[in-house]
Amino acid sequence: MIPLRAGNPSRTALAAAIHRATHQLIEAGSIFRDDLAMRILGDDAETLVRNSEQRPSSRRMRLFIAARHRFAEERITHAIRNGVRQVIVLGAGLDTLAYRLTHIEGVRVFEVDHPSTQAWKRESLDRAAIQVPSSLSFVPVDFEHESLTIALERAGCILSDPLFVSWLGVVPYLTDEAVDATFKSLASLNADVIFDYANPPESYSPEQRAAHEQRAARVAAIGESWQTYFDTSELHDRLVRLGFAIVDDYGPAEIAARIFKTQIPMLHRNGAHLLHARSRPA
Repeated sequence: MIPLRAGNPSRTALAAAIHRATHQLIEAGSIFRDDLAMRILGDDAETLVRNSEQRPSSRRMRLFIAARHRFAEERITHAIRNGVRQVIVLGAGLDTLAYRLTHIEGVRVFEVDHPSTQAWKRESLDRAAIQVPSSLSFVPVDFEHESLTIALERAGCILSDPLFVSWLGVVPYLTDEAVDATFKSLASLNADVIFDYANPPESYSPEQRAAHEQRAARVAAIGESWQTYFDTSELHDRLVRLGFAIVDDYGPAEIAARIFKTQIPMLHRNGAHLLHARSRPA
């Protein structure tokens, strides 16, 4: 999913996993509970989390990652209660959703990711003795070169049935062409999709712009640059043209009010948004 140097797993996927684990300790999982977050990091978990804890500047990113998982998983749970039995995790990284849904009978999860990152994930699961449930299918895909729908169908996904798609922490790292191809693939399905995106840097305040440029330089240095941003109105228009209905789009103020239960936009992070859209092809 995330562009990689050949043969290497995604370092930003590891960073997101560390943030999820750190949230379990520092905030006691108050926004998003993940009992496997520490285990999947393996023997280095305590060191990785301690290093993260010592960087106060990482708090906003950590809380945003917790918020986006809560946003997604609350809606996935609601969809399952209403009969959806196929969940797609795009750019799964070290996400643990599939290993925490095993108590719900009949739900199939398809983890889609770059082959190198997926191989690393499977090694991490094995080292942590986290059992891979029979309800999970691994789907290796390089979005820059392969079709999502073909890969899902090959893995046994029934594309004519309702799907719920969680696509977190991926869109900014893809080219606009790859994002557009994914939108078009998802628009052809009976699918709900949740993803996060950021507004263009030119819309930020000078302080936000400076902080953004520092973070952008760090991810670029590890070969996983931010490439795609969206103006909110233009994105909504684009999705509607493709056949989506916008269910919700939470910007910083909405995330603060609806997830953190405060009127203070504590996550004023690069115009970050959480979007839920629904496609219902004729």
